[in-house]
Amino acid sequence: MKSITILGSKRESVGKKATKALRNAGLVPCVIYGGDEPIHFSAEINAFKKLVYTPDAHTVVVDLGKDGTYNAIAQDMQWHPVKELLLHADFYQIFDDKMVTMEVPVQLTGSSRGVLNGGVLRRNNRKLKVKALPANLPDYITIDITDMKIGHKRYVRDLRVDEYEIMHPDSVVVVMIKTSRTAVVEDDDDEEVEAGDVPSTQTDDVAAVK
Repeated sequence: MKSITILGSKRESVGKKATKALRNAGLVPCVIYGGDEPIHFSAEINAFKKLVYTPDAHTVVVDLGKDGTYNAIAQDMQWHPVKELLLHADFYQIFDDKMVTMEVPVQLTGSSRGVLNGGVLRRNNRKLKVKALPANLPDYITIDITDMKIGHKRYVRDLRVDEYEIMHPDSVVVVMIKTSRTAVVEDDDDEEVEAGDVPSTQTDDVAAVK
């Protein structure tokens, strides 16, 4: 899994007054849990852009200079109720030999036969929670929807691999092709639509060009 680095400074004062002063200075108070004891630090708000404003999953390297470097994953982000300001960030320290659980995005590839015939693509789960050693955490879980017809579904049981465990029941539907009023009945003997005749990118809940 890809990793981003957040440069920060360890902080000793953790009271409300010190926290308010940090925020007034454009810094975000943070805590790393999961080790022998919590590690309190602060970082500039701009350091979180690549972590927050992306659909991708990342691990994090928290670099506190002389106070050490820590591998972690984002655990919780607290935002201002009105302004788009990050108020606090919690991280969980990870270790090479210990399993970790985090959400991973689902990526779709291919052009569904069902959508080409007027069906509607429905994504029930954009992310799935997985458990693995840090080295085995995937950047995303890929589903090839090329051979999916109207009425077809992909379940969690269809996505299981040895490298990581998906923390959802086998019966959970991840993606499906729903019928619509404009859908046409597909004959298995019909000729396949040439890949160049339609765009390969599909959007959620939008019927493909008929």
